Amino acid sequence: AAALQGATDADLDRLPPDGSWTARMVVHHLADSEMTSALRVRRLIAEERPAITGYDEELWSKRVYYDRPIALSLDALRAARASTTEILRRMTDDDWRREGTHNELGRYTPEIWLEIYVRHAHEHAAQIQRAVGR
Repeated sequence: AAALQGATDADLDRLPPDGSWTARMVVHHLADSEMTSALRVRRLIAEERPAITGYDEELWSKRVYYDRPIALSLDALRAARASTTEILRRMTDDDWRREGTHNELGRYTPEIWLEIYVRHAHEHAAQIQRAVGR
């Protein structure tokens, strides 16, 4: 959210020089990713050895209307993260030892999940700053 402060619609839609996603597209990706990740950790806790699948982020950016306003996606990101944080705080040692299999990464545990998602939004915040010209 801090990376977006003061950004206009023109800033959000400016295509970066490297041709990567606009800031608007990154926000929608973050919301979709956060909601997906929230379900992944829940499946790891609730199911026996769940099969976790990746998704085609580029396809989603083209097919899930990444040109829409960002406010609700920011809300979705915040809500998914806050809800998941409550679960993480309650997880037992046994919960942290649970495993599944990710179709792209192989063995998948809550710890592996956390290593990926703890930095994901921060990495994209830097991408947003570059996209809006900061």
